[in-house]
Amino acid sequence: MRNGIHPAYGPVVFRDRAAGHAFLTRSTMTSEKTVVWEDGRTYPVIDVEISDVSHPFHTGTARVLDTAGRVERFERRYGSGEKG
Repeated sequence: MRNGIHPAYGPVVFRDRAAGHAFLTRSTMTSEKTVVWEDGRTYPVIDVEISDVSHPFHTGTARVLDTAGRVERFERRYGSGEKG
């Protein structure tokens, strides 16, 4: 890698605001806000609105849409669109 052209890559805490969950990882993102982590060190913190802990797909609370029922209801209401 060439020196001076890549962003700094270091430890960052990502905190899920919806679930109150946080995890430490490495990233090129930075922040002015900091947090003291479980190991006693201070790391920059990035607040995110949603993560795998609070996302409906991962938590099992995702809704499945009844697309067939919607199509049938549309056809009943407006006809099938066939002219003949």
